Amino acid sequence: MNAEIITPTAELARRISATPRGARLARHLATQQLGVWGFPHDSQVSVTVQHIVAELAANAVIHGRVPGRAFELRLMLLAEDTLRIEVSDARGERKLRYVTEAEGENGRGLVIVTLLARTWGVAERDVGKTVWAEVGLDFTRPSRDIPPSDTSSELPVPGRWSAMP
Repeated sequence: MNAEIITPTAELARRISATPRGARLARHLATQQLGVWGFPHDSQVSVTVQHIVAELAANAVIHGRVPGRAFELRLMLLAEDTLRIEVSDARGERKLRYVTEAEGENGRGLVIVTLLARTWGVAERDVGKTVWAEVGLDFTRPSRDIPPSDTSSELPVPGRWSAMP
């Protein structure tokens, strides 16, 4: 099996405590790093990445936590106008789950990631797993093949952005 070769042009990697405070810190670190790379806090790229990092970090803290072990946040700018987000935790035996109950309180985070990311997946590691997502950095074109949205609608179409209230 051939491993995917990734060559980042810029990278951030941090180990963060697997606590709710650590999950918030991951989102803030991502936002700050995007600012350094030229994507302002309120830009479409930054808002998208904030949502994805928040979901993946929360999942690492809630479902991937092993006492005494941190999770890792990694952001990589790739040459093809793509940002790769990786969140690694120490628990590999728990499988990812989607919503199974309409009235359930959990399981929607990966739905959000699916809608916001160009692509995402899971990579097994010797210890734990890495959940990754890739976001396109060129928001002048949709990252998915979706027909144009009706401009009279208030609801955003995945892969396109509308003004937030």
